[in-house]
Amino acid sequence: MSDDLEAQDDELLAIASIYDREEFRRDGCARGGEIRICPDLPRDFKVTTKEGDTCTEYRLSFLPPLVLDFELPADYPSTSSPQFTLNCKWLSNVQFLREDILSFLQISPLLDLPSQWDSRINAEASEEGAVCGASATLSDEEQLDLRAAPPVDSDTDLLLHLLDFNEAQQRKVFEGRVFDCGICFSQKLGSDCLCFRDCQHVYCTACMSEYYTVQIREGTTRALKCPQSECNSEATPMQVKQLVGEELFDRYDRLLLQSSLDSMTDVVYCPRRTCGTAVMVEPDNTTAICSACGYAFCTLCKQSNHGLYNCRDKRARETEKGTDTPYASLPNKEEGLRDLWEDYETGSKARRKFLEQRYGRKALQSPLEDALSDSWISENTKECPKCSATIQKNGGCNKMVCYKCHCFFCWVCLIILPQLKPYQHFEDPKSPCSNFFLTP
Repeated sequence: MSDDLEAQDDELLAIASIYDREEFRRDGCARGGEIRICPDLPRDFKVTTKEGDTCTEYRLSFLPPLVLDFELPADYPSTSSPQFTLNCKWLSNVQFLREDILSFLQISPLLDLPSQWDSRINAEASEEGAVCGASATLSDEEQLDLRAAPPVDSDTDLLLHLLDFNEAQQRKVFEGRVFDCGICFSQKLGSDCLCFRDCQHVYCTACMSEYYTVQIREGTTRALKCPQSECNSEATPMQVKQLVGEELFDRYDRLLLQSSLDSMTDVVYCPRRTCGTAVMVEPDNTTAICSACGYAFCTLCKQSNHGLYNCRDKRARETEKGTDTPYASLPNKEEGLRDLWEDYETGSKARRKFLEQRYGRKALQSPLEDALSDSWISENTKECPKCSATIQKNGGCNKMVCYKCHCFFCWVCLIILPQLKPYQHFEDPKSPCSNFFLTP
């Protein structure tokens, strides 16, 4: 017995010296342990999933390990053999029995995942779950070796498990490497860096945290992207949250939502100051009802719902409270509105009173300002040809960038410009847009 225990200690010590702590874990209670071996994959290893006639491929660099749980009996090695269980998440029972695992890993850089894992092994399931062209069925005489543990349950998403493990391993390798930050040019460990998933550009978390914090505090309404010039890779929400913290991330999330709602032509906001809820508007309908406070209002003038009564007529014929006398209509032309506004603002008390009696105080104080504002907006702004956002040009060239949808367009003809060559539109000398800096 003592010779067996001594031999077991020697074997466990030898195993511990061969494998590192992540590959071999010794059981503290029993005389045994767990060996986890990750297979070495080819460079272009792919996982394929089949749903009907659709086949989808995923590139993987790591697969979950093959796990060998073993226990050494008290009379090992003199009498008994070790007790063990072999477990693998991505191999079926059929593959455990019929495939040589080591040779299987060298056959082809392609792994087929079945759409469903059936606990009952039959010809159809084994054919669907074939790996690397292997097809196998069990005869009645053949039995499953109970030491080969079955794969994940049918309710488990095997593909998600593989992708999560691959991402975790890639992150682990990344954190152990040293990178040059693309902003401060300092060398940092990967654990102190951020890597963009699409472009693979790497920056230290300190620089990216400051960069994103400034953008969020300044009220950016677009997705936070890689700082590399002309790179459109976006940071994931989880990356942004880890960099700027909970409070700033909540603000960033609200800004993105607000920007999305503002770009939707069928969304208006409840005009009540205490509400402001976004309201969906039915096509060809000027009446909206707030789902939060129940307020029914006109989507044109933002006043209480007035049915078929025209908004402009309502403003022009607005009457003072307690009187039925209609007032004169406001001038239709902008020059007349400006003259009336200047007359009212600079006039004496008697003059202001006369104008109020003629046009109505409410018409002079609110609708007149709105009319002048609408006129100024119409004269000095244009709508983005893609998302219809209102944009003002206060200088520079005629190549514009929309602040909401970020598309390029010409200020002169409002045509959408290609992202790669936006200036080609201005190179034709016969085009009315050829004068790059001329504002019509």
